Amino acid sequence: MGKTLVIFDIDGTLVHSNKIDSQCFALTYQRIYGQEFPTIDWTQYPHVTDTTIFKTVIKQHFDRASDVEEMEEFQHEYVALLERKRQEKPAEFQEVPNARRTVERLLNDEGFVVGIGTGGWLRPAHVKLAHVGIPATSMVLAGADGHEQREGIIGQVVDTVAKAHEVSRTVYVGDAIWDVDTTRRMNMNFIGIRREGDFEVLRNAGTGIVLKDFNNYEIFLEAIYKSMPPKGM
Repeated sequence: MGKTLVIFDIDGTLVHSNKIDSQCFALTYQRIYGQEFPTIDWTQYPHVTDTTIFKTVIKQHFDRASDVEEMEEFQHEYVALLERKRQEKPAEFQEVPNARRTVERLLNDEGFVVGIGTGGWLRPAHVKLAHVGIPATSMVLAGADGHEQREGIIGQVVDTVAKAHEVSRTVYVGDAIWDVDTTRRMNMNFIGIRREGDFEVLRNAGTGIVLKDFNNYEIFLEAIYKSMPPKGM
């Protein structure tokens, strides 16, 4: 019997910060390039990954491509701002209720493998996870580093885990419309998380199971085994 692979998104799924992280991304851009950041409505970009967002805005403002070195320099400033904001207002950066304990319980269960597949870059991802005490070093992590599309990010987690484990079921846990769209295209089982309780956002997009948080571990386990790929639109 193979293991169950559970892959989590980060922003809005394990950690919430009232869009401060997105604002930090925009402020860093404006500070470096002296240009107004177009929008933090990520649905306005071709793909919702830090790499695509950064490349799109650079192309829009300067009509050129960005390179890896430039992206690294941007990340350095962005991560520094994230860390400073967390020190200044730690209460505004919180885990989605019981997210840390849920991840820990899955990690301690031999029937599961746990991964992180985030549209953000890995350096800021580590900052966010560390802030709420989620043990990133115990999981397979993939982010937007080297990826423009979310399918590639999630696929990297799946491929890495497959080298060490036999997996019989894979579930992605996310909070956003783009998570629904990605898992539908990948035909991957999906569980939605909506901390504000606005379940219809994901249900109307085809999601079968949406939870508010991780407070009831047994309900979450049941969701893992009952989850299905989002319905077609």
